[in-house]
Amino acid sequence: MAGINGSMAHLSDGLFTTSIAVYAAAMVGFTAEYAFGRVGRKLEVAEPARELVGAGGPPVPDRPVVVDDAPAAGKRRRADRIGRWAVVITVLGALVHLSSIVVRAVAVDAVPWSNMYEFASVAGLVGVLAFLALLWKLPALRHLGGMILLPVILLMFLAGTVLYSQAQPLVPALQSYWLAIHVVLVSIAEGALMTSAVLTVLYLVKSRHDKLGGRPDYKPGAIGTLAAKLPSAAVLDKAAYRVVAFSFPLYTVAIICGAIWAEAAWGRYWGWDPKETWAFIVWVIYACYLHARATAGWKGRAAAWVNLAGFCAITFNFLIVNIVVSGLHSYAGLS
Repeated sequence: MAGINGSMAHLSDGLFTTSIAVYAAAMVGFTAEYAFGRVGRKLEVAEPARELVGAGGPPVPDRPVVVDDAPAAGKRRRADRIGRWAVVITVLGALVHLSSIVVRAVAVDAVPWSNMYEFASVAGLVGVLAFLALLWKLPALRHLGGMILLPVILLMFLAGTVLYSQAQPLVPALQSYWLAIHVVLVSIAEGALMTSAVLTVLYLVKSRHDKLGGRPDYKPGAIGTLAAKLPSAAVLDKAAYRVVAFSFPLYTVAIICGAIWAEAAWGRYWGWDPKETWAFIVWVIYACYLHARATAGWKGRAAAWVNLAGFCAITFNFLIVNIVVSGLHSYAGLS
């Protein structure tokens, strides 16, 4: 292929595969911390009734005594060290992942997000960076790293197999500085929104467990075991909201930049191309989510479902619209 550095492209592919393996190792570490490192549930048992000797008063009613069934301190410390090392491994994986993207850019002598494989790679990296940024503010979320990395690994596996594209020169329509601006903004926004979607699912699990936990007939099962080790529903909800609040302005600017690029390339700002239509649908859904968060009757679970609907629309736009539906964006699989 003219203009393509084959050895650099091959190196980029190797780094991409290596980053998946490193993320998988970090996921194992986070899962180990989640399984063994969290403080166990507090069990409440009733203390027998006692009578105040010599006071002549009535018996003191039963009162709950908190008994801690937490794992041994040594095991907790080991799990905590594993969790810390998992963060280090995640950072290492992100650096290897970033290197694969940079090397790909050198190989094609252009920004490396001109097709679905490259876009998915960048979005996956952003998802990891969004999680690391959340850890800076909310370190209590660290043991959830395995749940955050799992969709990233699945996305990267899909990108490296089904969506993979060999390094090739940019088609003429993409040879514009708007590619660097428009697509990178979309990839950052959608990669971060993937992390928000995972946190929202965990929030829904936790809030449902909290709601049903007081019922005598409630059998928690596996979901209850998962929920018991999650941070509070308020923490998860706040984290998911912060990510959306960060991503939505970027997505808005990306749509505006895309419209400007469309006018320069096709002579119109907006033509209701399938890609443009679904990008607008995604924007509307997330705008509704942010509005719902500010509306008393829609806070909590109702707003969370709107958030998930937005990410489902993103997934549909990326996979179905790119692969199945024909449009002006079909040549590149841009998201």
